[in-house]
Amino acid sequence: MTGGNPISGTTRLYVVLGDPVAQVQSPGLLNPLFARLGLDAVLVPVHARPRDFDQVFGGLRCVGNIDGIFVTVPHKVAARGLADRCSPMVDITGSANALRREADGSWYAENFDGVGFVAGLVGAGCDPAGLRVALVGAGGAGSAIAAALLAAGAARLSVCDPDTAKLAGLLERLDPHWPGRTTTSTAPDLDGADVVVNATPLGLRPEDPLPLQPRLLPPGAVVADIIMKPRETRLLREAAALGHRVHYGMHMLDGQVDSYRAFFGLP
Repeated sequence: MTGGNPISGTTRLYVVLGDPVAQVQSPGLLNPLFARLGLDAVLVPVHARPRDFDQVFGGLRCVGNIDGIFVTVPHKVAARGLADRCSPMVDITGSANALRREADGSWYAENFDGVGFVAGLVGAGCDPAGLRVALVGAGGAGSAIAAALLAAGAARLSVCDPDTAKLAGLLERLDPHWPGRTTTSTAPDLDGADVVVNATPLGLRPEDPLPLQPRLLPPGAVVADIIMKPRETRLLREAAALGHRVHYGMHMLDGQVDSYRAFFGLP
């Protein structure tokens, strides 16, 4: 059902691409929104493995009744390269998580992960302005969150990722806009951090290792995870047991809804 009506030949389509897709929460958030707005539209998950992503994306962009493509792990960097045009935020972060079809049939890419994460953080009572933040993961979502945290006034940002080339590329894109406020390392640098963020996929599966050691967290640090399912990852569970305030991944998606409405021209 879309907007209270059955799916039909007039239904407009939105898809979310990922590998895996069992964890995606956007259909449960946006399909009820379409219904409340009375829109004949539906968002469906599409499982696209990395080796097939270019082919899947290329096919979808040719489908005449698809108006939007959402992108989740691990395709956000690849999606940026396949867009016809990109926002300044996409150029800074090197990744995209939403694309819309323009009137001329081209595809325009934006990244709302960072602004959504910061909006969720502020909404939960943790404004990053003036704080020291440790970020684990320099992939598509991590890069967007890094830029948004700096734009929101974070005093210091340490980013860790085992991929040194990825770190160097991110630092090269961030420093012209926020010079001297970011450091990078291949292992988590938690020293003095007020907020610690896991922006890696570690925690999606029960057998995943921890992205960082909770026993090394600074006293009083807020611990955030961008994983939405499971809601309580092992990292958040162990951090909470040590007395840390935790911040759940769903806040990041909640913080993006208004941005999506404006981006796709929804009422």
